[in-house]
Amino acid sequence: MRILLLTPPMTQLNTPYPATAFLSGFLRERGHEVVQADLALELALKIFSAEGLRRIAEELKGGRGSVVRAFLREKQTYVRVIDPVLRFLQGKDPSLAYQIINGRFLPEGRRLAALQQESLTWALGSQSVQDLAKHLASLFLDEIADVIRAGVDNRFGLAKYGEKLAESTASFEPLHKELQKAAKAKGTLIDEFLEELVLASVKTFHPEWVGVTAPFTGNAYGAFRVAQILKKFDPSLKMILGGGYVNTELRDLSEPRVFDYFDYVTLDDGELPFLQIVDANSGSVNSGLLRTYVREGGKVRFIPGKEAERLKSEALPAPSYRGLKLDSYLSFVEVLNPMHRLWSDGRWNKLMLAHGCYWKKCAFCDTSLDYISRYEPSAARQVVDRMETLIAETGQTGFHFVDEAAPPALLKAIAREILHRKLVVTWWGNIRFEKAFTPELASLLARSGCVAVSGGLEAASDRLLKLMRKGVTVEQVAQVTHGFASAGIMVHAYLIYGFPSQTVQETIDSLERVRQLFEVGCLHSAFWHQFSATVHSPIGRNPAEYGIRIQAEVLKTRAVFARNDLKFTDLKGCTPKQKQVLGKGLEKAVFNYMHGAGFDLPLNIWFQGKVPKTTLSGSEIRGVLSIST
Repeated sequence: MRILLLTPPMTQLNTPYPATAFLSGFLRERGHEVVQADLALELALKIFSAEGLRRIAEELKGGRGSVVRAFLREKQTYVRVIDPVLRFLQGKDPSLAYQIINGRFLPEGRRLAALQQESLTWALGSQSVQDLAKHLASLFLDEIADVIRAGVDNRFGLAKYGEKLAESTASFEPLHKELQKAAKAKGTLIDEFLEELVLASVKTFHPEWVGVTAPFTGNAYGAFRVAQILKKFDPSLKMILGGGYVNTELRDLSEPRVFDYFDYVTLDDGELPFLQIVDANSGSVNSGLLRTYVREGGKVRFIPGKEAERLKSEALPAPSYRGLKLDSYLSFVEVLNPMHRLWSDGRWNKLMLAHGCYWKKCAFCDTSLDYISRYEPSAARQVVDRMETLIAETGQTGFHFVDEAAPPALLKAIAREILHRKLVVTWWGNIRFEKAFTPELASLLARSGCVAVSGGLEAASDRLLKLMRKGVTVEQVAQVTHGFASAGIMVHAYLIYGFPSQTVQETIDSLERVRQLFEVGCLHSAFWHQFSATVHSPIGRNPAEYGIRIQAEVLKTRAVFARNDLKFTDLKGCTPKQKQVLGKGLEKAVFNYMHGAGFDLPLNIWFQGKVPKTTLSGSEIRGVLSIST
């Protein structure tokens, strides 16, 4: 069978999202002819080119708004510099950095104009000319994206496309309406670009089957638009949809119109469901399917198949990135956050060490879903075999382990195997800040090539960590992060505010603990997320236990399409207005702490509203770590 695997726009542009690579390696091993394409990258390359900007300028002719007018005034400069800037961000022309930073090479939109050279230099510290140029070039592309949103397609972003159309939308109608507009030749120029790319991919390969992955809400519209284009071009093409967005949000799917676009929608691990779909060639077309939605007689039917039919980790080959344009991905430095930079700057081979999460207890996590609940680790030797296979295929020695939480015992075994084979690799991933990560283990991981870890400090409160069933304490987090930092490993903390029953006082005390962790060098990076309740989490399934009430409109609405986020009222904690004030202040504080500033300032300086003083001692973390002042 000839199979085309597509990642629709938009996803991150510095490295391929790994879903098609995992499927590609598996299906090729089973004898199928497979081609894969990253349409997010392809679309970006088409837009951010001299020809793409000429077409955008033509589309905007006579357009209104200051952003659009500013672009049209400078369009010749944009067209002249865009191809060199792309080559620079692809690592193909590093000498251009000196022109980019001189302040005269790039046309200035509002993002670049707002930067003061002194403040930018302070924010980047002692970073190189290359880093400064990457940041400016990244903002330059952001400004072009601003122009596109203002005058061409308001759904477009560098890492998402039409996100709001698919975000926990109980009804398929909003997404369907947008797709019908595009089908009636009323689509945007971005729709037109995408259609050109999609048709080029099928005309070159002539597939019999097309698989589309939708890992995020930010590429769900793109997934359906791709299917719409292909069904119009060749109604006989069989379309399969899967991915993280589907696995999380479409578990109650009953909307028949989805199957005007896709013939099959699969849940959870895609390898076996995909294989059984394309290999079904006797009896009913739907016989033998596994975890797959189909439309029969105008109604949606879910075929669970045999639950025992799960592929063991050792049965899976290494993912394969063959066919993707690995030398064309772009390195971004949009946000001055060291961990976010790892996400967006540089090419990473993505690997999973285990299926599921070994802890799977956190109250805010989707623990009822298969990708969390079913834990099955790989063997260390097999993981390192896959690493060697990918190095040979891609020429890249950087790895991002994409597990929800990498198991400490498995990481220890992998590190020893890497060192035994004398491999030179660079890797990072998510962990739990648990006591198994001793200073000795952190040192071993560093020697094997670990450069960064990220983990959940969450609300930085022992009461709330216990309520979350996180299985760690603030003291434990301090000790573990200190061990990693002492080993030379960058540490990023995920933080939550607005957790059920969390008060303003607790939030301010959490910020004080975070301040101290930065000050003593335990943390190098952090990011605050506002809590959201999801339908598949323990909180979403038992809201009363956590002191929240799901809003009536959610309870009354029957979801036929997407269902995930739950609107709720916190009966004991912060009000929505308090959360808004807190969110902005927490972000400002952490931005300064990341750059070594503001440790001696009172916490209330970061907030525009009145907040209480912290109740904590200024040396709590030093005391835990026995560090003298």
